[in-house]
This record gives sequence, C-alpha cells and structure tokens, in this order.
Amino acid sequence: MSWQDSSAQVRNTKWDWFNARNYCRKRCMDLVSFETQQEYDWVKGFIDGSVPYFWTSGRKCNFGGCDKPEFFPKLINGWFWSANQVKMPPTNGNQFHDWSHTGGAGRPQPDNREQAQQGGEEEACMAVLNNFYGDGIKWHDVACHHEKPIICEDEPGHLQFVLGK
Repeated sequence: MSWQDSSAQVRNTKWDWFNARNYCRKRCMDLVSFETQQEYDWVKGFIDGSVPYFWTSGRKCNFGGCDKPEFFPKLINGWFWSANQVKMPPTNGNQFHDWSHTGGAGRPQPDNREQAQQGGEEEACMAVLNNFYGDGIKWHDVACHHEKPIICEDEPGHLQFVLGK
C-alpha cells in the first residue's frame, strides 16, 4: 500500500506518523522499514518526482523504557524500526543507513532541528525525503505530527499475532 495504490483513500491521503502506522497495522501490516540496502534500493526504484516524501517505521526511542544506556546519545543510538523492533545502527557509523548529509539547517541528519532551532516538537519519526534539500532520496528525522504519504509492508509478526501463532 502506497502512493501508487489503486484506492484514492490511500493514494491521495497524508497522515501524521501515528495515524499512518495505525492505518497499516489495522491491515496486519506496518510502515515500511529498511534493514538492508537491497530492500531500500528496491523501494527507491519506485520513487519519482511526484513523491516528495513518505513515512517509514523509523522511530527515535524517546518514551518510557528508553532510558537504557545503549540508546544514548539519542540522535546517534536511539533509532529503531518500530515495525519489528529492530534497532538501527548508529547514525554516525558505517553500517547500512541513508541519513542525509544535510537538512533544513544544513546539518547532517538526524538533527532534531524543529525542536532545537524553532522551539517546536521533537523530531522523533523518520521519513524519506526526495531531494527536498538537494540531497537526493535520503532519510530525515521529522516531527511526528507532519502529514505524509505512506508505504505499508507485510509484517509477519503482526499476522502471526492475529492468527494466534
């Protein structure tokens, strides 16, 4: 399910991150996650100029239970794929990630710009932006209240839970 969906409800709608995730989960799916370069490259192959951005299941651990030392500092070690609870590698490391080298403030992502510079909400959700800052198709931290299109993907754990397995 994505901006390419035959249903106008999906194709033409933008959701904040929480409602986007709930929409996918009601269908035993979740927002897309990218654990491998191959999966990411495959999805990027469908993105053209008509897709400025979309939500992923990427999330910063900034809620109860996230006070474990391995999550600090949060901008580097606090990111995970909420779809399957897989922790992302450090944002400054050399394991697979595609965080942008720039953003609205011209700083590498994630940068929590909306909160740090504008006094807004914490940028605790991850979106893929399509050359939004002249940086190509890249990962950006974004405040979760922004509305974006979605890509839902099958999540075996959700289906197994529903089936009682």
